[in-house]
Amino acid sequence: MSTLLVDIGNSRVKWARLTGERLGKAHAADYSGWRARDFARRLVGSAFSIDRILVASVAAETVSDALSAGARLARAPAPERVTTRRSACGVTVGYVDPWRLGVDRFLTMIAAHRRFAGQPVCAVAVGTAMTLDLVGADGRHWGGAIIPAPPLMVASLLDGTSGIRRRAQGGTAGRGHALFGHSTVAAVEQGARYAAAAAADRAVSEASDLVGRTPQLVLTGGGALSIRRLIRTPSVVAPDLVLEGLAALACR
Repeated sequence: MSTLLVDIGNSRVKWARLTGERLGKAHAADYSGWRARDFARRLVGSAFSIDRILVASVAAETVSDALSAGARLARAPAPERVTTRRSACGVTVGYVDPWRLGVDRFLTMIAAHRRFAGQPVCAVAVGTAMTLDLVGADGRHWGGAIIPAPPLMVASLLDGTSGIRRRAQGGTAGRGHALFGHSTVAAVEQGARYAAAAAADRAVSEASDLVGRTPQLVLTGGGALSIRRLIRTPSVVAPDLVLEGLAALACR
């Protein structure tokens, strides 16, 4: 069986083909402005003989509707929307109301738990937002945190303060030394990146107290590499955890 796995984020879409239990190469694109024909040509049309389409989406319903219309244009099966449930693939969601947990986080935890079976994991996804979730070795989700990712921190600061915005416009980059920039724009950008890195380190520290051992830190998302070298905790980068989580569900 051939399954098309689709991960629709806030600004980018990723997709890969699952043949049996073998996950193929992942592809990614900015879907801004895409219509049904774009999804048909770029996603559905790129994977022939599709038996099934599984979709995880945190975007507006209009994006999922465009994908569904694209599948019809390509005469492919109707996409199946994956949602968060209380438990799946050995992971039990710790939220009081599981449906309130983003499906991307749910699938990321499933994939991280499978990758590091028998170990607690702290899964950190860096996209538009930055999410941090702790999963015990037994698959128990201890909860999570959500903060703006560095680009959103920067945008929020520039949009919300006239003085910093004015001083950040123009001038030299002034990168300076590590955290300490020599220009306003460098100070804002470095401050955001170091704040994100510090949050990851703090998450691992608090997680260690909860589960009694240091969890494996797993980074994913388009912004993971931008903060990895600033994080003091040893980490592993796994860029396609949502797709891996979809694959795990598809193979159940």
